[in-house]
Amino acid sequence: MRRRSMLLAAGAAALSTQLGGRAFAAAGSGPVLDHDTPVDLDGSEYVDLSNQVGALAPLTTGTIVVTFRTTSHNEAMTLFSASDPTAPSSNITLNLSGGALQFSVREKGSVLINVMTRTRYDDGLRHTVAVTVNASGTTLHAGGRVVFRTAQHAFFGSVSKLTALALGRNTDSDHPGGEWFCTGTVERATVWDRVLNESELVAQCPRPDLADLGRISTVLNSDTPATWVVTGDSITHGALHTNGWRSYPEHWTERVRWELGKPKNRDFVIDSGVSGATSAELVAQFGERVTAFSPQVVSIMIGTNDIATSGLGPETYRANLVSLVRSVRALPGSPVPVLQAPNPVDPAKWPGRVGLSQYARVMGEVAAQQNAVFVDHYNDWLDGNGGQVPLSLLSDGLHPNERGHHRVVLKMIKDLRIFDGSSRVCSLHIP
Repeated sequence: MRRRSMLLAAGAAALSTQLGGRAFAAAGSGPVLDHDTPVDLDGSEYVDLSNQVGALAPLTTGTIVVTFRTTSHNEAMTLFSASDPTAPSSNITLNLSGGALQFSVREKGSVLINVMTRTRYDDGLRHTVAVTVNASGTTLHAGGRVVFRTAQHAFFGSVSKLTALALGRNTDSDHPGGEWFCTGTVERATVWDRVLNESELVAQCPRPDLADLGRISTVLNSDTPATWVVTGDSITHGALHTNGWRSYPEHWTERVRWELGKPKNRDFVIDSGVSGATSAELVAQFGERVTAFSPQVVSIMIGTNDIATSGLGPETYRANLVSLVRSVRALPGSPVPVLQAPNPVDPAKWPGRVGLSQYARVMGEVAAQQNAVFVDHYNDWLDGNGGQVPLSLLSDGLHPNERGHHRVVLKMIKDLRIFDGSSRVCSLHIP
């Protein structure tokens, strides 16, 4: 473990000397606290920064930013916590709860604010999360992008007698040895005495998120009903080859409309996939297949038929994808486009489609050029099977079977950050 001397075993006395962080006295000149020494936490240790809590205690406005990577799926993991260890439930905590980002402020058991995302961040990847607080409310951010807003607000100054400050655990009178220990790496933690704007938050991120990914997260985390349009060809249509099981749009519907607990299940997922469709047909029929439903998010998986259609080579396909992305963005409310690469096919049964990899590559290039979210099923299937087409996921060598559709939705769920190993959709086993 790196910098082991900086870590205290659970229950050990707080250090009285500064631990790797940097305190800035001048308000507004930089972060009030900046701990920039990466530390590995094993679920029983933490970094004590209590000698710096005095600079944070008066703050009623500001920003907390933490860059981290988890190595477990603990039910509760503290990223950053300030507390009164002599009182029950008096703390301000930025943590993960079942992988979801949670921000809470409590004063002697009274909950002043407790908000949590539906999107999850315990996937083992590096994330930078932040909470900003001022009189207008509280905003949660991931990758520099807004993912949740509320008019409620409370900050360090809302909790009296803050004397403990730590990365990796929370402590109070009921848990003097600590609770909610983190397992993973905390690379950096900063606190500012002002609300950072989006460009400043993006600058704090080693790997910022696409703005569109933040917008999708906001849709998922909001209680406002949303309409999702999932469109494409026969793979999206889901006819026949699922053998009576759910197609990937139906799995997505179950995950979003039921499992995430959105109020009254009022998000709607519309599958407008049409068997045999090409990108050219989708462009021509955009009004009836997308516009008519007034969506907030539009998923497009297309290309499997383009490669077998005269006049729809890679460059025409590219132009059609660009047109589709721009058409989505031009709709009222500027919906979010999501591009999903087609799955690979069995070259022995479908030799005319062996070049489908080029179409998947073109889609990835369009997504990058248009700053759109890209879910790459083509390479996900190959990478998960030693570079070979996983024939067990296909019905006729081209269309995904029931297992293939579940594999498609799992990739979609993970990339859009709502994977939960305990959910029935995510943990479904198809024999």
